[in-house]
Amino acid sequence: MRLAQNIMAERDIFVTEEDYQRLSNVLLGAGRNPKNREHVEHLEAELDRAHVVPPTEIPPDVVTMNSEIALRDQDTGEEMVYTLVFPGEANVSQRKLSILAPLGTAVLGYRAGDIIEWTVPGGTRRLEVQRVIYQPERDR
Repeated sequence: MRLAQNIMAERDIFVTEEDYQRLSNVLLGAGRNPKNREHVEHLEAELDRAHVVPPTEIPPDVVTMNSEIALRDQDTGEEMVYTLVFPGEANVSQRKLSILAPLGTAVLGYRAGDIIEWTVPGGTRRLEVQRVIYQPERDR
């Protein structure tokens, strides 16, 4: 089990070539909105250090775009399921988490068993990526 922080601690993350291209386009559009600046910078930092690989080289337990993932809050034991999506597809009621949301950026490239720790207004949250329920690259 690896521990990483929302300050984007150095870790190996994998991003598919297609996701990298689409996320780069998202950054171009989102960067024009000053409200997104912090989220855009975090995502840029993640992409700058990512291993960009063909979809067939993504390990099956890595969170990629459009992956459905199960998370567990380390403090409360609460379990939650989200699908990591591009900003235009985000929908809280359908548990579709935008890549530009702090948690969305944080989970990209993480693997099952990893723990994400970050500071929120109410303190520190720690979530474990329990499993990748669905990863689009597995269907290729």
